[in-house]
Amino acid sequence: MYTASDLKKGLRIKIDNEPYVITEFNFVKPGKGQALYRCKLKNMITGSQFERTFRSVDTFDQADLQQKKMQYLYADGKKYYFMDNETYEQVFLVEEQVGDAKNYLIDNLEVEVLLYEDRPLGISVPNFVDLIVTRADPWAKGDTVSGNTKPVILQTGYKVQVPPFIEEGEKIRIDTRTGEYLTRVKG
Repeated sequence: MYTASDLKKGLRIKIDNEPYVITEFNFVKPGKGQALYRCKLKNMITGSQFERTFRSVDTFDQADLQQKKMQYLYADGKKYYFMDNETYEQVFLVEEQVGDAKNYLIDNLEVEVLLYEDRPLGISVPNFVDLIVTRADPWAKGDTVSGNTKPVILQTGYKVQVPPFIEEGEKIRIDTRTGEYLTRVKG
C-alpha cells in the first residue's frame, strides 16, 4: 500500500482496478492547508493519460505487475506472438503495445513481457541486439556530401545510419535504447 508521499515519476499504482504509471509528478505546498501531489497518469492498458491531484491522506494499491521471460516467435499482421519459456503458453501483443521494439524483434529473441493479472501489456528488449544488414548501397569513395555514414536496412526492416565500410550480409550490433549502430559483429 502506497501513501501520497510515496508518489514519484515511474511508480506503478492501481486506481479503480486499472494499472497506471506516473509520467509526471509535482509536489505543491500551499500557504495554508494540506500538501497536494499533482500527477500525470497513464493507463497501462488503454494508454489514455490524465492529470489528477491527490491529498497527503490518499492511499493507493500497488499495481500487480510482473515480468516474465518469453521468446519472440513471429508476427502475424499487427499481432506479435511470444512464448513463455517455462509453460510454453503463447501470448500476443498488438503493434501499439510493442512500440519501437518491433524494430529489433528477430526469431527466438528472449524478451521481458510485462503482465498485469496475466494480461500482456508491453515488452522490454535486450539493450543490445545483433541484426543482419539486408540492404546497403555501395559507398562512393570521396563522397563527402553524405558525411561519414550511410543508411542501411536491417533484417527487421529497420533503417539505421552506419559507417561506410558496412556491407550487405554483415551482422551489426544495435543499441535498442537509442536505436543506433554500435559495432560490427564477427562470425
